[in-house]
Amino acid sequence: MSDAGALLAAFEDFRRDFRRLQQEISRVIVGQTEILEDTLIALTAGGHVLLEGVPGLGKTLTVRTLASALQLQFHRIQFTPDLMPADLTGTQVIAEDADGRRRFEFQRGPLFANVLLADEINRATPKTQSALLEAMQEHSVTVAGVTHRLTEPFFVMATQNPLEMEGTYPLPEAQLDRFFVKLLVRYPGVRDLEQILDRTTGTSIPAASKVLSGDRIQQMSLLAREAVIAADVRRYAIRLVVATHPEHEQASASARRYVRYGASPRGLQALILGGKIRAILDGRVHVSRDDLRQMALPVLRHRVLLNFEGQAEGITPDDVITRILSEVPTTDGE
Repeated sequence: MSDAGALLAAFEDFRRDFRRLQQEISRVIVGQTEILEDTLIALTAGGHVLLEGVPGLGKTLTVRTLASALQLQFHRIQFTPDLMPADLTGTQVIAEDADGRRRFEFQRGPLFANVLLADEINRATPKTQSALLEAMQEHSVTVAGVTHRLTEPFFVMATQNPLEMEGTYPLPEAQLDRFFVKLLVRYPGVRDLEQILDRTTGTSIPAASKVLSGDRIQQMSLLAREAVIAADVRRYAIRLVVATHPEHEQASASARRYVRYGASPRGLQALILGGKIRAILDGRVHVSRDDLRQMALPVLRHRVLLNFEGQAEGITPDDVITRILSEVPTTDGE
């Protein structure tokens, strides 16, 4: 009973710190409540975030504000077609010691940070994009045969513009799969626009204060895994994921018609971890089906690849996932 009591107290501290961080960022970022919460869920789960939206919606400001609210090192990289992998990871340079002897020395690139903003990631070539793969998955960088560990926690937030596609390089499936969630940043409403003007065109501009450390984020990441998920709820998560695969016997009708390839096991892992964090935030120790359903769109939308028919009919991954949520039975044996 004491262990259960300690776990409940730890979950309460988790909720308090999560909301403190959310409230601090909300002092600067107007609206975008769902985007901000899903971003912080990915952060505390140890995942990365892909933000998609037209320019001027505060994607970059969100990342900067998040870094300001955390006691972490922040770097920003503007991705361009001429950016090379060494511009991210760093390179070997010739250094000279006091005796005049020369040696190779590794000079770290901007990838060595706790919070990394990869701005307009789809403007860099695939060769440069791939330089992020090892860092995002293994939290390490290998240069000249030597592996360098990144400082924990390591969190990537990448942005991409869906409008100006000329001269861009869409992210390959392997790279997309390494993002915990993909979030679509919508245009703000009239009231939000009024608040944006109040905060940005007056005499005082709000700024976020540091409220959490990197160590605390890592503690929360480990603690989130302590949430309980029942076997039948876990099987529901599995049914949701396999329903996205058109060749699977449990595929949904929408997937068979519109999907070329479905979500990976990594997507299932993200669905479960995201559900655990949502359960904790809701004051529960057990994951519910609603927790999984809330995480389905951000976790799966970039992992569901449409076929030609889906693209031709103007179907989006969100459309397919929404239909799957309505088609997949919530209990075993239905």
